[in-house]
Amino acid sequence: MSTSLRRRWERIRTVPGLGRDVTAMTALVVVGIVAAVIIQSKLTSTLPWADRSVVKAEFASVPGVNPSSSNMVTIAGVKVGKISGWKVTDRGTALLTLELEPGHPVYDNARAVVRPKNALNEMSVEINPGGAPGHRLPANGIIPLSQTARPVQADEVLGHLDDRTQLALTDMLVESDVALARSAEQLPGGLAATDSTLTELQPVVEALQTRREKISQLVTALSQISTAVGGNDQRVAQLATATQQTLETLASNDGALRDSLAQLPGLTDQLRDTLTSTQELTKQLNPTLDNLDRASGDLPQTLERLESTVDTLGATVDAAKPVISKARPVVADLRPMVNDIDDSLVNLRPVTRNLDRDTQTVMSYLTDLQAFVYNTSSVFGAGDAQGSIIRGHLIVPLPGAGVLPKQPPNGYFPGAENGLPPTSQRGSR
Repeated sequence: MSTSLRRRWERIRTVPGLGRDVTAMTALVVVGIVAAVIIQSKLTSTLPWADRSVVKAEFASVPGVNPSSSNMVTIAGVKVGKISGWKVTDRGTALLTLELEPGHPVYDNARAVVRPKNALNEMSVEINPGGAPGHRLPANGIIPLSQTARPVQADEVLGHLDDRTQLALTDMLVESDVALARSAEQLPGGLAATDSTLTELQPVVEALQTRREKISQLVTALSQISTAVGGNDQRVAQLATATQQTLETLASNDGALRDSLAQLPGLTDQLRDTLTSTQELTKQLNPTLDNLDRASGDLPQTLERLESTVDTLGATVDAAKPVISKARPVVADLRPMVNDIDDSLVNLRPVTRNLDRDTQTVMSYLTDLQAFVYNTSSVFGAGDAQGSIIRGHLIVPLPGAGVLPKQPPNGYFPGAENGLPPTSQRGSR
């Protein structure tokens, strides 16, 4: 063996150019090994010869999975292995072989999901490894179909649509492409309007959430009531008996009920008339409310003035307290006189009985008295528009007639019974 190596070494040294070729080839091999190690280190953090754990997972289908491209296996989003193989089971499901790096145990309550990791539909397997109280899976242990899930492809969703829906969806995508062509100009305004719309819809969503909560409370309360009723058969029986008695009473009063229903049309007419009158009342109520609104505007100022008046009245009352204190003895002394005044008023009633008639009589002579005063002033005046002049005035009574009309005795009329001279003896110059 050593002789063969010595001969080869001698040949490399003695043959021209052979040593150079062997050196170049050796360098290429070393570079290839180093590149392979670097590439492997980028693909996985473990060495190729490291001990790996192998588990299997059964899926209903695995679209987009290609073990030859080493689709990765992740736990909580961190790569921990790759898909190394696959096969179809007797039940028509897919069984994937997963190689996991050391230090990542998987338990029998683990779950696995196939998910796309990019827009090219390249798949990866996400594992939830599980834990206690589950037991660790042995080598080549299988995660059953009930604990796995597969992704839903777009063609599966579109395949359930009818022709018209698919055509409408195609038109919508085409229109979306046309709309997005001017998105830089039109989309910001639309997004701003959408944002304002969503802001305005927030109270509606909150109200719907409150309504959902109240419905949940109502359902819970109804459940509790149903549970309570179901647990008390005696009350349910009493309720059924009372219901039967009520229905029997209604059946016995069927005639009276029909008569009442027959009177309903007249009642509805009266109700309609009442509502019409109420409508007229509401028409009159609007101006009243407007006036009240205007009055409410003036009311604060009025209250302020009233407050100042009350303050002034309070000061007046405070100032009047000494006067009232001094007036109390006077009022006490006047109380006996009040009784005498009552008796005097009783005696005055015959005197005041004729005051209305006398007042009417005096009122009838007011015009004549006004003329008399005016004429008298003119008669005895010392001058007029033409200058000073002496004038005289003679009153000649009519034959057989007085100046004032005759009145019954004790009335206001000229005559000897009232202390006046007869008409024939009166006169003035």
